[in-house]
Amino acid sequence: MANKICELCLSPDLGGLELYMMRSARYLSEHGECISVINENGKLKEQYEKNGLPFIPLKRRNTLFSWFSARTLARIIDQEKIDVVHLHWTKDLPLAVMAKLISKRKPRVVQSRHMTMTRFKDDFYHRFLYKNLDMMLPVTQQVKTQIEKFIPEEIRPKVEVLYIGAEQPKIISEEEKQIRRERLGLGRSFTVGIVGRIEVQKGQHLVLEALMKLTQKGIDAKALIVGHAMDEVYLQRLQEEYRDIAVFTGFTNEAQTVMQVCDTVVLATEKETFGLVLIEAMMCGVCVVASDSGGPLEIIDDGVNGVLFKTFDSDDLSVKLERLAYDIHMRMDFAKAGQLKAMEMFESQKQFKLLQQTLLKA
Repeated sequence: MANKICELCLSPDLGGLELYMMRSARYLSEHGECISVINENGKLKEQYEKNGLPFIPLKRRNTLFSWFSARTLARIIDQEKIDVVHLHWTKDLPLAVMAKLISKRKPRVVQSRHMTMTRFKDDFYHRFLYKNLDMMLPVTQQVKTQIEKFIPEEIRPKVEVLYIGAEQPKIISEEEKQIRRERLGLGRSFTVGIVGRIEVQKGQHLVLEALMKLTQKGIDAKALIVGHAMDEVYLQRLQEEYRDIAVFTGFTNEAQTVMQVCDTVVLATEKETFGLVLIEAMMCGVCVVASDSGGPLEIIDDGVNGVLFKTFDSDDLSVKLERLAYDIHMRMDFAKAGQLKAMEMFESQKQFKLLQQTLLKA
C-alpha cells in the first residue's frame, strides 16, 4: 500500500485546476504524508506562499521529455520516498512518466483528468505514456466515456470517476451582503455573477449580451465579473462596451463570499469539462445557470436545482435570466435544492477522503 504522495502541477496559470491541486495537497498533508512540486515561476507559487503551504519548486522546460527536469523530479521522488505521483495538468504527464522510469522507487503515477479528450491516443508516443500510467481519475462520467473511447483497452490504465468537491462556505448575513453590494455599486440590481478566468472561452461577453437585453426591457440588472484576465484585450473590450452594467473585481481568494451577493451565478463556457464554480455557488445557496453541455449536465437538474440554457445562445440565456429576475421564489427554490445536492454529492471533505483512499490503493 502506498504511503507518501506527491502532488504535481507545473502549470504556469492559476485557475480551478491549479487551486484544486493546492486544496488536494493541503488535505493530503493534514491526513497523511504529501509533498507538492510546483512551477517555480508559476502563479500557483504565490498562492502556496500566501497560504503558508510547503512546496518544492521545479523549473518547467518546454522541450518534450526534458531529461533534466525528469531527473530532478526522479531525485525528489527517491529522496522524499514517494509512493504515488498524482498529477493534474495533462502537460505534466510525460515528465511524470519519465521520472517514474528513471527513479529507483518506481512510484505509481495517477492522473486526474480535468479536460475533455477528443482524439484517439493510439500512436507510439501515447501508447508509451498510457502504458506507464497506472490510473486515471476523470472528473466526470463524460470524460470517463471519452477515455474509454480514445485510449485502446490494451494500454488503458484503470479508470475511476472522482468528482471535484467544493468547500463549505462561511455564510454571510443579509446585512453584510447588502453592505458589500453597496460597496460594489450593485445596489438593488438583479445581479448575475460570473466567476472564472476572463477569456473568450469562458463566455463573459455572452452573459453581458444577455444582460443588455434585459436592461433594454427596463430590468435593472448588473453583472459582477470575478477573476483575473487571461486576455487583456478581451477584458478592455468588455470594460468599454459594458461599463454601465458590469463590475470587475479581479482575482479574489474569497470567491464564495463574493458569490453570496449575487442573485444567480452563470457558467457560460462553451465546453466546460466539469464546472466547480457551479458547485461552489450551490454550496452558498445561490441559484445557478449554465450551458447545456459538458460537466454542468452532471451537476444541474434543469428546473429542479438550477437552470440550463442553450450553449452559446445569448437569446436563450436572456429569456432564462429574465424569468429568474422576476421570480424570486423560483430562485430560492432552485438555490435550496442546489445546496442540498452540492452537500450530498460534492462536499470537498468527502471527495478528498475518496481521493486519498483511491491514491493509497492505486
